[in-house]
Amino acid sequence: MGLRRRTFLQRSGVVLAALGLSEAGLLALTDRYQQALAQPTRRKLALLVGINQYPEQACDCVPVRGTALNGCLTDVELQRELLVYRFGFNPTDIVALTDQKATRDAIEDAFRFHLIEQASPGDVVVFHFSGLGSRVQWTGAGEDETGNTLVPVDGTLSTEDNAAINDIPHETLGLLLRSLNTENVTTVLDASYTNLGRTFQGNLRIRSRPNAPSGRLHETELALQERLMAELKVSKAQIQAQWRSGQLPGTLLSATRQQQVATEGQWNGFSAGLFTYALTQQLWWSTPATTVRTNLTLATGTVRQFAGVEQLPALSGQKVQNQRVSAYYLSPATPDADGVVRAVDEDGKVQLWLAGLPTPVLENYGTSVLSIVHPASDRPPAAEIQLPDTPPASSSPAFSPTEPPTPEASPPEPATTATLSTPLLQIRSRDGLTFRARPCCGDRSIDLHPGQLVQEAVRLLPRNIGLTVALDASLERIERVDATSAFSAVPRVSSVIAGEPADFLFGKTLPNSPVSPTLTASLTPTPVSLKRGYGLFSLGRDAIPNTLVQEEEAVKTAINRITPQLRTLLALKLLRLTANRGSSRLPIHATLEITDPQERIVMQQETVRGQPAKRREAKARVYTADLFTGDGAITIPTGSRIRYRLQNNGEQPVYFILLGLDTRGNPIAFFPALENNLIPPGETVIVPQAISEWVIQDPPGLVETHLVFSRSPLTQSYAALKSSSKESRQIGVVHNPLDLAQTILQDLHAASADILPKIDLPTDTYALDVNAWATLGFLYQVSET
Repeated sequence: MGLRRRTFLQRSGVVLAALGLSEAGLLALTDRYQQALAQPTRRKLALLVGINQYPEQACDCVPVRGTALNGCLTDVELQRELLVYRFGFNPTDIVALTDQKATRDAIEDAFRFHLIEQASPGDVVVFHFSGLGSRVQWTGAGEDETGNTLVPVDGTLSTEDNAAINDIPHETLGLLLRSLNTENVTTVLDASYTNLGRTFQGNLRIRSRPNAPSGRLHETELALQERLMAELKVSKAQIQAQWRSGQLPGTLLSATRQQQVATEGQWNGFSAGLFTYALTQQLWWSTPATTVRTNLTLATGTVRQFAGVEQLPALSGQKVQNQRVSAYYLSPATPDADGVVRAVDEDGKVQLWLAGLPTPVLENYGTSVLSIVHPASDRPPAAEIQLPDTPPASSSPAFSPTEPPTPEASPPEPATTATLSTPLLQIRSRDGLTFRARPCCGDRSIDLHPGQLVQEAVRLLPRNIGLTVALDASLERIERVDATSAFSAVPRVSSVIAGEPADFLFGKTLPNSPVSPTLTASLTPTPVSLKRGYGLFSLGRDAIPNTLVQEEEAVKTAINRITPQLRTLLALKLLRLTANRGSSRLPIHATLEITDPQERIVMQQETVRGQPAKRREAKARVYTADLFTGDGAITIPTGSRIRYRLQNNGEQPVYFILLGLDTRGNPIAFFPALENNLIPPGETVIVPQAISEWVIQDPPGLVETHLVFSRSPLTQSYAALKSSSKESRQIGVVHNPLDLAQTILQDLHAASADILPKIDLPTDTYALDVNAWATLGFLYQVSET
């Protein structure tokens, strides 16, 4: 434990990753504070830990195909690419420990020698851990107690011969954080501390040991705690109290709350922590005015779409509690982006890393088109562009979770000037989060370099997108056979085995499972006692409304019964695929408000790239505090009257349509007169105009609303909407949601007609120009008053 820093680096084999750091995700910074932190004398240090390959003696489970987890190395790479290319960290200031390198000693030594010994007042520190967490029953010295731990790769459990548990307790982490000589520290923990006796939550893998072990603290760990407590002059009880009260130094972002699960998802070609991906994806889009609560709220919405109510991210820490300035990633060093050029081949092929787009979009991204970004991103395409010089070869290898390492580049600091048009790249293939592309849309004699940022220009989506349903592992073999046969007869719906990439889960209510308000509202009829009926669930096994019944039934009968809901869920998927808050160029601002019983703002969203630069730099708006749970999720009490305030900040008229799902799973829409779907330039429209029109009377549950804006009239969509309902109310149920979703895509495709002749457009594809449309999604929880 007494290693010097140079000896530690030599012995541990730490690879210094090429990452960068800069803030885009926390409470609004004052101008003076931003300028102080931006001084070149201020360092930005990061320690990133990710562990997939736990041995059985550490994870307390049988690893599947050699790994206990699949997404933790991707998490490290997500952070690394974000930090280096979006936020300008010096590559040598990031240490990444993965798999076999992430031992308890290596993690704690890296924290001490890389972070504590080097950080000075005003410096920025980030510690990220993706791996297993554990709830431990400590025995031995004094009174027995329980506590949370982070599990290193050598986190062995107690045995008859050795009662020690080789974990990193939260108390140790708290002491290490207090030892830092800077307040600007952010801790990101993508792990959980439940003991559910299983490793999966629905179709998602749980990041915690299945059982709570019992044992004593390792002697060297105890010695480290005692030394740190003596240096800091604090007691163990004080550190434990800080964890309970959320008063740890800096800011703590947790993937989930106590007694809940942190999970990782599986997509075609990669796995990742739901929380890490959602958070880093939001940070690719962040502007200096974005607050941590804004990013956490939007990330929470993404997590809830996959995991339901069983995973709610949490925000705590002294900076948050005291409402003081907090630095996670300093003000962004580069323009907002969707990804980065990783490499350019001699034959002109470009390798892109695209983690700034939502995962459902990436899964269906087709041969989409992206544009190269330059620092002067607000200039027109033909203006002078700043291009980064080709970076010098690094003397040390760049970190990569996979071998061989990916070619790296330093952050874009030096620049040369060229009077050329902004080049466009068209996707040709995908491998996980890495895409292959080629220059398109005409000959542009321009050099492409690793490290250049890219932004979405044209989104190409297949017209034959379908819905994939995973068959829950709890189903018997004959049930899975029958379900596979029944789903094959449903148009545009396919089934896969549990654990494979999917949109939703088909299964039964589990025996002895708690009956949540959401589940109760989902059953038909409302049950007196819960039987094991079939139905649909989110990937995290949260019940989908209107799909469960109390009665026993055959599998094929159940699937025939839920076919209308499958069509509704496919319509919802299509709407989600149009979400583009970060990439849209339409200048739209939307506000969700409560008008009664008390007027207040619930949530605000605006297109990131559609707003003038001065608006993006302005002070961020603040959410109403009493509408938030401790995790940043938004709740609206039943009986509230709500409305949307839609603002067109551009110089051209904009047309819109509103669709969504209520807590019962019913597709709903806004049914105004056609002329009321237009927002004139610089004006605001209220939806609905009558205060009494939209009263939240649904049972508790999630509501998801999508606002689709277009620079051209949504002619086909209005016609489909008009024929869908004869209700006189402005907010009503839609009877043909899938048809309506498809007509919306067709209208957006037509609105993008100007760009179509310029790109290689495959047949049976929708092409959506970011200059032509915007979709903003709102997700909130309805709660009992």
